[in-house]
Amino acid sequence: MFPESNKVSSGEVEKYKSEASVSSEKILNEAFRQITEYFNAKRHKFDLPIDITGTPFQMGVWQALRSIPYGKVVSYGMIAEYIGNPKAVRAVGMANNKNPIAIIIPCHRVLGKDGHLTGFGSGMDVKQKLLELEGHQVNSMKIMGVHSWAQSIG
Repeated sequence: MFPESNKVSSGEVEKYKSEASVSSEKILNEAFRQITEYFNAKRHKFDLPIDITGTPFQMGVWQALRSIPYGKVVSYGMIAEYIGNPKAVRAVGMANNKNPIAIIIPCHRVLGKDGHLTGFGSGMDVKQKLLELEGHQVNSMKIMGVHSWAQSIG
C-alpha cells in the first residue's frame, strides 16, 4: 500500500484521499437512500456498515437496540436483562443518550416500563412521530395497546 520508505508523495496521498472520498460518498448516498425509504414506510431495518465506538457496555446496549423489531417497543429494563445486567436500567438510559446514530440504532423504540415515552435527544415530539410512523398509537405521551410490546429482544 505504502512505499518502503517513510516518505509518501503528494500524488499518493491525493490518490488515497480520493479513494476514501469516493467510498464515503457511496456510504452516505446509501444511508440517505435507506433513511428516505424508512421515512416513506418502505424500510423496516437498516443494513448500513456502521463503525461506532463506545464502552463495552454502550456497545452491548446499541447492539440490543438494533435487535428491536420495527413496530415494536421495549422497556429500559428489558434491554438491561437482555444484555445480562438487569439492575443497569439507568445505565441503559445513559447509553441510549450517547447513541451516535439514532434511527439507524433505534433508541426511540425504548420506553419506560409503564409505556410512557421517556427521554430522547431530538425531543419527545420527534420520538412520538417516529413511533407513530412505525404504527404506534401515542396518547398523552404513552404507547397505547399491548400489541406494541416486543415479547423478547433478538
